[in-house]
Amino acid sequence: MHCAISGEVPEQPVVSKKSGILYEKRLIERHISEYGKCPITGEPLTMDDIVPVKAGKIVKPRTVQTASIPGMLGMFQNEWDGLMLSNFALEQQLHTARQELSHALYQHDAACRVIARLKKERDEARSLLAQAERQVPMYASEAVSENSSVLSNGKRAAEDDDMGQPGKRVRPGISANIITELTDCNATLSQQRKKRQIPPTLAPIGGLERYTQLSSHPLHKTSKPGILSIDIQYSKDIIATGGVDATAVVFDRSTGQIVSTLSGHSKKVTSVRFVAEGEFFLTGSADKTVRVWQGSEDGNYDCRHILKDHTAEVQAVTVHATNNYFVTASLDNTWCFYDLSSGLCMAQVADASKTDGYSSAAFHPDGLILGTGTSEAVVKIWDVKSQANVAKFEGHAGPVTAISFSENGYFLATAAHDSVKLWDLRKLKNFRTLNLYDSDTPTNSVEFDHSGSYLGIAGSDIRVYQVGSVKADWNCIKTLPDLSGTGRATCVKFGPDASYIAVGSMDRNLRIFGLPGDEAPLES
Repeated sequence: MHCAISGEVPEQPVVSKKSGILYEKRLIERHISEYGKCPITGEPLTMDDIVPVKAGKIVKPRTVQTASIPGMLGMFQNEWDGLMLSNFALEQQLHTARQELSHALYQHDAACRVIARLKKERDEARSLLAQAERQVPMYASEAVSENSSVLSNGKRAAEDDDMGQPGKRVRPGISANIITELTDCNATLSQQRKKRQIPPTLAPIGGLERYTQLSSHPLHKTSKPGILSIDIQYSKDIIATGGVDATAVVFDRSTGQIVSTLSGHSKKVTSVRFVAEGEFFLTGSADKTVRVWQGSEDGNYDCRHILKDHTAEVQAVTVHATNNYFVTASLDNTWCFYDLSSGLCMAQVADASKTDGYSSAAFHPDGLILGTGTSEAVVKIWDVKSQANVAKFEGHAGPVTAISFSENGYFLATAAHDSVKLWDLRKLKNFRTLNLYDSDTPTNSVEFDHSGSYLGIAGSDIRVYQVGSVKADWNCIKTLPDLSGTGRATCVKFGPDASYIAVGSMDRNLRIFGLPGDEAPLES
């Protein structure tokens, strides 16, 4: 007699009163405790329905295989072979499951990438469509304004008639009223600088030492990656970038959203600048033009002027401290002084030395001198009132890629292929040279913060120096890696009170560095 559950001879046999079926006692007890019914008939069953069966002790006969050592070895061999076959089958099933899981994960990742790309292209298409809808009604008004510029923009027709060489028009010049305005601004700012103190809200050195990447925002097209210029409107905490894709992007750091994408240039945008007061925004491009944009309350920017006075790439745009005038510098070996409101070129100054053109430019904080960097490694200082070259700094190797005046009024930092040089404007000499990278790595950008306490440098990485003095050391307090993978950080800009650092490089991402936990938006 065998147990109905195990199929073996039971050691403690019991019988069900209801069905008369024989069970092993421990097995039927467990089954009743779990299910409360007969495992064979499915009828309700309790332990009261179980009756033990008295039987003699059963001695299990040994099988023929276990009666001898060769038989036992054969049985063990068969069991080992069965175990190995089972293990092999399990390994095959595991390998197949892993392959199926890997394929499924790859398909999921590819689908996510395609969806993200399609969303990006959709957003770009919507932005371009909105920009086109805004510009369509402007074409007629631009045609009318160009015709009316004969009267409003300084007798443009007379200029065209007085042209000598192509692009060399007769300019009205910087008038006495403008010179008076510039001089008054210089006097006011000079007096304020003497009383100026470092703001208590400025980020301390200990804070800058802990700066790390807070967010990365893909603002420009993947087909033509690269950010060439950055500017920040401190009053609104808005960042603008100019890219290789011929667009300028206005980005709200507080919300992490793109405010506007400005299209219109046909080649890369080399320089972007906010006008500190008002809603004007300037872009210079390799297509030889400068555009003046005016913002509206809804965040859109309309092109007010297209300036075509240069005959080569525009490399730099810099705004005067009055916020009424700006200067552009070009590879055509000229710089132009413009009136912001009218877009009129008041003066176009050509360099008599016939260099290969200007690669950078910046106004002094007081506004009466202009610094320009040339493609022949020379830094030139100009008197804006007389448009005369009053000083020349030599010593660099390669084009001067960036110029920055300190707010203290007497430090000038210049960057070129070889190094960063610091100049004392009081004695017109170089007092320190920072050799940061190897001979194959150019320095692309140099920028003082608004307080004049820190100096940011961009090359194969980003470095922040504490501003010292002519004799005191300038210590590197933080080195930030170039996370773009291109090895070319092209521009760097300090946020308000150096609370963060905005960096552009030769990928399409704007990166924000600051203290961990201080970021407002999440990564785009």
